[in-house]
Amino acid sequence: MVDLEILLEQEKELQFGTFSSESAWEIGQLLVNKGKQLKQPITIDITRNRHQLFHFSFDGTSPDNDEWVRRKTNTVYRFGHSSFYMGRRLESMNKTIEEKYLVAEAEYAAHGGGFPVILKGTGVIGTITVSGLAQEEDHELVVDVLREYLKQN
Repeated sequence: MVDLEILLEQEKELQFGTFSSESAWEIGQLLVNKGKQLKQPITIDITRNRHQLFHFSFDGTSPDNDEWVRRKTNTVYRFGHSSFYMGRRLESMNKTIEEKYLVAEAEYAAHGGGFPVILKGTGVIGTITVSGLAQEEDHELVVDVLREYLKQN
């Protein structure tokens, strides 16, 4: 099982001074390039204040990926943490998201791939979500790209 503290540290580490439509475009392009390297069908989605700034689906994805993105995004906005953190936290309590928070799994997915866009001094203002890989790989793809982007900027 993944250590919850590591996941919280990632959220503390990967924060933005500013986040614009241009930021979303650049991060989206990095994710697309990584997706090409992986040769895996993934869907990528980036929002700010629930406004979709970037969306790309590789050949081989389906509307199911969009549903996973929507549910993971809802989870990040509702709980202010990555969807992977929420899933691991619920697993540690041996609870489902419905049991613990009385929310429908049709609307929320506590599975890896949704990551909060955190603005320093403000909090969660958006989401970066990937669907198509195993949940830990979806999460790690977003984390790796954010590290790369924030290092360059």
